[in-house]
Amino acid sequence: MSETHYLHHPRCATSQAALAHARELGADLDVRDISKEPLAEAELRDLIAILEDPVEDLVRRDAHFIELGLDIEDVQDAEAVIRTLSAHPRLLQRPILIRDGRAIIGRPTQRVTSLLREPAAGPA
Repeated sequence: MSETHYLHHPRCATSQAALAHARELGADLDVRDISKEPLAEAELRDLIAILEDPVEDLVRRDAHFIELGLDIEDVQDAEAVIRTLSAHPRLLQRPILIRDGRAIIGRPTQRVTSLLREPAAGPA
């Protein structure tokens, strides 16, 4: 069976809802609390390499983003996103699901359902 990694922030309502829904579907998840264990630079690079969403979508552009004085230049490409998220891991979008060499941002929550309902890749 394929393992699904779930990058989660427990104080994020969307991440909580998507996690609860994934568990209702019976998904076998490896849950990582990114508030306690942020992604290292190498992990960000690996994530970006398999991300099916635009790389700039990995960065939350919320009030904290604005408070930090960040702008579009800080999310314009993969290297800028890596620098921004390495310096400010709290800005990593969540949830993120990684399964079978693919990664998606689980917003809206229905994307989580779509990924989990796809047949898992078997052994190669």
